[in-house]
Amino acid sequence: MNDTQLVMYDEDYRKVLAIIQKLVRDANAKGIFVVDRNGQLIGEAGEMRGIDTTSLASLTAGCIAATGGLAKIVGEEEFPIHFHQGHRDNLHITLVAKRIILVVIFDERSSLGLVRLRVKKAGTELGKVFEHIQKRSEQANAEGDGDAPFSEITDEDIDNLFSM
Repeated sequence: MNDTQLVMYDEDYRKVLAIIQKLVRDANAKGIFVVDRNGQLIGEAGEMRGIDTTSLASLTAGCIAATGGLAKIVGEEEFPIHFHQGHRDNLHITLVAKRIILVVIFDERSSLGLVRLRVKKAGTELGKVFEHIQKRSEQANAEGDGDAPFSEITDEDIDNLFSM
C-alpha cells in the first residue's frame, strides 16, 4: 500500500502549504518541513533561511529509518515522534500517515507542549490530504489510468530528447 507512487497536484501542494503555514503561526515555530520517507522535500514554511533543505530532508528520512530499526529491536512497530533539544533550536519530528515526516524547528519563543499540541492537529489534517492523494494514486494505478502524469511518454521519447 505505501509503495504506490504518489502524484501530488498543485491543489494538493497548496493544501499542504496552507496547513504548515498555519502550523508555523500557531506553534510559533521557526520553520516547518514536510518530507517523504524517501528523503524528498515536499514543502516548507517559516523563517528558516540558508538551511540546506536537501540535507535536512535526507537526514530526517535516515533518522526515521534508523529509529524504525531500533523500534523493531525493542518490540515496537515504530517511534512516530522524535524530539531533539539543542542550545538554540529544537527539532520535533513526527511521522504522519506512516509515509510523511513533519519536521518542526522551534526555539525559546515556543515550548515543546505547544508544538506537540499544534502538531497533533496539523498532523491529522496532513494525514487526510495524503490519504486522499494515496487513494487517488491507487485508483489511477488500478485503472491503468491513461491520464496519469507522464503516462504518454515512452522510452523512445526520452531517448529522442537526450540524443539531440
